[in-house]
Order: sequence, then structure tokens, then C-alpha cells
Amino acid sequence: MIRQAVPSDEPAIRAIARASYTRYVAAMGREPAPMVADFGAQIAAGQVWVTEGGFIVFFERDDAMFLENVAVHPDAAGQGIGKALIGHCEAVARKAGLPAVTLYTNAKMTANLSLYPHLGYAQVDRRMEDGFDRVYFRKRLAPDGCPGEGQVSGSSSAWIAVTG
Repeated sequence: MIRQAVPSDEPAIRAIARASYTRYVAAMGREPAPMVADFGAQIAAGQVWVTEGGFIVFFERDDAMFLENVAVHPDAAGQGIGKALIGHCEAVARKAGLPAVTLYTNAKMTANLSLYPHLGYAQVDRRMEDGFDRVYFRKRLAPDGCPGEGQVSGSSSAWIAVTG
């Protein structure tokens, strides 16, 4: 079950973020952005959703739903949690009438560079921001109930860590 996060979820969210992103610290030379995120403020703003073993942060930005962070604890990898969380984000975006979901991932998170295209996302930009090499993706959404362009069925066994 995916539900909106409440303040008491913050310690678990922080623990999942730490477990998910720690492996990238050496490659990036610093902690990825989600390891220092203000989850309390994001929860208060209604931007965080949780499920057993994972969480996602998203909000409307410009003309799309911006998926800022999705993370699954490594111990829960391969269970479809990340895919379900991303699907939830896409469903909320459709319900809000938004035409797309956008996200970025750090170029050092190489598994994500092939995972997102598999989920129907197209790379639209790459640039340095805040000292991070970020790769931007966008997925155009079909209206609720219609098959979307570029949507792929099936599952992925990769655990997901989006931002950095």
C-alpha cells in the first residue's frame, strides 16, 4: 500500500535514503542530495509518499510532475517497489491533468541511465548543477485509462535511487 507520508515516517525515510545512496558517496566525492534532503519540510508540503521498504518525493513543477527522489532499501530490491512508486507518481500526475513526469538522476548512478528509458522516459538534458552531473528525463503521459506512448510493461529487478 502506498500512502502519503506523515511526520513520524521521517526517520524511516531518512534511513532508506541513507541505505540507498551511501554506495554512491565514493563515486561522487560527496553525499548525494537525497542524503541531506529536508524530508520534514517535504512531508509537511505533502510531497512524500511511502510504502514498506521505499519512498518517493514528487510535486508539480512547471508543466509536469517532477519526481525528485525515489528510493528503495537495498534489502527490498527486486520486489517491484520502485516501479510501483513511480507508477503511483505517474497516476497522480495523470489525475492532475499533467502531460508528463520529469526527473533527473546523477550520471554516476549508471543503472538508472538504462532503467528510465526502459520505463518509457526519454533523456532530454544533461548538465552540471550544484556540483552534480545530472541527466534529465521526461515521460509523456497519456490521459488516464489510455495506453501511454513509450510505456513498457513488465518488471525490473533493479533498486532505484533517482537524484544526486
